[in-house]
Amino acid sequence: MTELKNTERELYLFRVRLFVIGLLALVCFSILLGRYVWLQIIKHDTYATKANENRISVVPIVPNRGLILDRNGVILARNYSAYTLEITPSKITQDLDSLIDDLAELVDIQPKHRKRLRKLMEESKSFGSLPIRTRLSDEEVARFTAQRFRFPGVDVQARLFRQYPLGDVASHVIGYIGRINKRDADLIEDSEDAPNYKGTNYIGKEGLEKSYEKILHGTTGFEEVEVSAGGRPVRTLSRNLPTSGKNLILSVDIELQKVVEEAFGDRRGAFVAIQPETGDVLSFVSMPTFDPNLFVEGIDQQSWNELNTSEDIPLLNRPLTGAYPPGSTFKPFMALAALELGKRTMTQAISDPGYFAFGNKIFRDDKPGGHGFVDMYRAVALSCDTYFYQLANEMGVDTMHDFMAQFGMGQITGIDLDNERKGLLPSTAWKRAAFKKPANQRWIPGDTISLGIGQGQNTFTPLQMAYATAILVNNGVVMKPHLVKQIEDPQTKQRSLTVPKESYRIPLKPENVEFIKNAMGGVVREGTGARAFAGAEYTSGGKTGTAQVIAMKKTEKHGTKHAVERFRDHSWYIAFAPIDKPKIAVAIIVENGGYGSESAAPIVRKAFDYYLLGKRPAEKATPVQPAVGNEIEDISHTHADDNPVAESVNAQVNNAPVNPPATTPTATPASSQGQTPAKLPIQTQPKVPPQVPPQAPAKIVTEVKPAGVKK
Repeated sequence: MTELKNTERELYLFRVRLFVIGLLALVCFSILLGRYVWLQIIKHDTYATKANENRISVVPIVPNRGLILDRNGVILARNYSAYTLEITPSKITQDLDSLIDDLAELVDIQPKHRKRLRKLMEESKSFGSLPIRTRLSDEEVARFTAQRFRFPGVDVQARLFRQYPLGDVASHVIGYIGRINKRDADLIEDSEDAPNYKGTNYIGKEGLEKSYEKILHGTTGFEEVEVSAGGRPVRTLSRNLPTSGKNLILSVDIELQKVVEEAFGDRRGAFVAIQPETGDVLSFVSMPTFDPNLFVEGIDQQSWNELNTSEDIPLLNRPLTGAYPPGSTFKPFMALAALELGKRTMTQAISDPGYFAFGNKIFRDDKPGGHGFVDMYRAVALSCDTYFYQLANEMGVDTMHDFMAQFGMGQITGIDLDNERKGLLPSTAWKRAAFKKPANQRWIPGDTISLGIGQGQNTFTPLQMAYATAILVNNGVVMKPHLVKQIEDPQTKQRSLTVPKESYRIPLKPENVEFIKNAMGGVVREGTGARAFAGAEYTSGGKTGTAQVIAMKKTEKHGTKHAVERFRDHSWYIAFAPIDKPKIAVAIIVENGGYGSESAAPIVRKAFDYYLLGKRPAEKATPVQPAVGNEIEDISHTHADDNPVAESVNAQVNNAPVNPPATTPTATPASSQGQTPAKLPIQTQPKVPPQVPPQAPAKIVTEVKPAGVKK
């Protein structure tokens, strides 16, 4: 039986199969065509870039960091080039410890280098190279280069390093740089400068290195380098050169800085010198100092422990952040406020019985029996506490606050360093804001009296006291204090001033300013500064002061060798020279230095001798031992706020004449040092005073010719 084929059906099936196969082929080719269009047209730029990255590496070029120079061109911070052995953890092919062991056969690698690398690996967020050894010798570079094929992921790089050639001189001014840690990296990533820090390993950490970081850093460049499949550079395709950071020209005279630091010797303290007309900070000393070179590559543990645990606190920037009671250095400003506000005249005087009675409190003067009749000149020159007790009581805390704030006391000066401390200039508004309980918010009138001699809650930085002195002798013209005088372009050598004009003016009467300057000159001519400036070839004015550290027994004397050194009073001195046209204004505090005339004033004398006359000390100064016996009058205070023994207070009050004779005493110049209980940097509240029967207040006598005023 023969099977008949259905030709039409088979033809139909064939055509269907052919159509399906053709449609399938068309779909496949369409997909291929679409993918081709996607890759070659739509995503061409993206994949072309990725392809280039396989053979082209973009390498950042770190700019040269700007130099730091003093006002005379002495280099204080510079750069130098050296070789560094670096490991890229993502590229190494063996265990890290065994790799370092093998490297140690070629290059000297100490345990501290291993520890630092581990720390950097923990802190680093990048996949770049990290240093295991810096500043390799030529011999070490040669040995490693010959064996480099054995160490994938390890290479030698030429890097710039920061150096501070003068070591610890002016270290608190210059500061230092250090490696970028995780915290720094996070801050950089969140800033608009992140691209500019590609390839940068260091950043300013303290001082001017930190506050002028953006100016010193410069602009990062880059170069495109063709690399082989093994990652080795073949040739440079293009280069965009970096722009070096700008140079800082400081206002600091580094030789003056050296003179002052040497004069301090082993003592602790702070010194700030300002040029009144410009606001240039001529010297900014914090003692003790430290070597900033220790921090550049990461300080070793032993050095860090020595700095961090020292009771001298060498890392503390005392002029900027040390808040101390000003003591009697506050008195010239009180006298000026009295003249400007009409609270006193130049010739108005009081009779000083040696104390001031306020209610049931007795505020004693440093001189038993008082100073007799005291006008404003003698009050400043001889540092009569009673005069300023009474003046403070009449002025009130808010009046004092408003006047002193103009001079920068208890205010941020705006100097070009970070972390400046504000200090405290008390007022009724401050107390209301400082305390939560209503009972503690009320200002007690008795607290005002101690403020008049720089005690109580008053705490200012040495920078603020130098700033205030500069404003005073500059007739109220306020120039912002600054450490960087000019910023220099390293290419064009063009310079621009950082403080080109005055900030504001305090409307002071010239005759009042001249009177206060002359009264401060009296401190040097006949007061507590006379011995330190004997034979000086220039005129100067000043004011000594003392800040009490602890309350001593009534049989002990502050500031003498009988007191434990750490318990001696802090020693203040503010000064300016010459009197007629001041070129320099200073403030100095010597911690636990005792009397300002014995510790602080001699250092200022050496500074003035160098700056005004070019004279250098013959040798480094050794700490001056406080005078004993009858060499200098005892100036220790025992105010009500010091919680004295009641019978001691009553004994002095009962023996003091209520109405002293109306004659001008010719005693040995009294001290200018009002003492204030405080210990850096802790501020203490006044203690509850003993109950003492009220006594007759000091009396005012008007129109007495000021002693010592030259016509």
